[in-house]
Amino acid sequence: MGSYVHRALAGDGRLRITHVVVPAEFVADAQAQLQDAAVVVGDVDQLDATPDFALECAGHSAVTGAVPRLLRRGVDVIIASVGALSERGLPESLETAARAGGAQLTLVPGAVAGIDALAAARQQGLESVEYVGRKPPAGWRGTAAEAHVDLERLTEPTVFFEGTAREAASLFPKNANVAAMVGLAGIGMDRTRVTLIADPGVTRNNHQIVARGAFGELDIRTAGETLPDNPKTSMLAALSIVRAVRNRVAAVAI
Repeated sequence: MGSYVHRALAGDGRLRITHVVVPAEFVADAQAQLQDAAVVVGDVDQLDATPDFALECAGHSAVTGAVPRLLRRGVDVIIASVGALSERGLPESLETAARAGGAQLTLVPGAVAGIDALAAARQQGLESVEYVGRKPPAGWRGTAAEAHVDLERLTEPTVFFEGTAREAASLFPKNANVAAMVGLAGIGMDRTRVTLIADPGVTRNNHQIVARGAFGELDIRTAGETLPDNPKTSMLAALSIVRAVRNRVAAVAI
């Protein structure tokens, strides 16, 4: 995802990507790929200047390790790995770090539509929120789903997980960022019900949110294409990050 977002933003004259942070063992290779387009470092403490804002596309370990330090340093951060916030106490610790640094943490909606409406509905109170994630079997390879279902031999849609958004995001960190985002935007991680399905009859990553409350009822479905080189990630998730970054420099933000 990081590579996709970097390519999408590289030609935008309103933005300048000054630094890229990767694990130390990948610094040399990343620098060779980027050449002089940006400086590559192995840790945020090695940044030789304070950026206007930072973007996380590196997974849960970056959210727990690098993001708090950036926030305390006064750097606004946009994070993609929202599923990391399923860890108890982490949202509160990130908020504390942001307050200490006078910075802001932004969570992107990712692969699903309707997060703005869900967060708005929460202001008047929500009664229930349900999320259903349906992907082709290939989208669940290399995850905990393999312990529950034979992904290579599926002939019909198969539910392999039912539980809370917190449980889903914890068990499927590379696939269920959406579950965490729905939980955080709506009724909470422990009250949001999640169903995950492997379906050989679909070719796209399908997401459905159903919410009920004083505002009425919300039923939103999204069927997204995946990134060409990563079947676990919806293209819309990457584009959601691109939008969030461009909104930082736009005269009019939507």
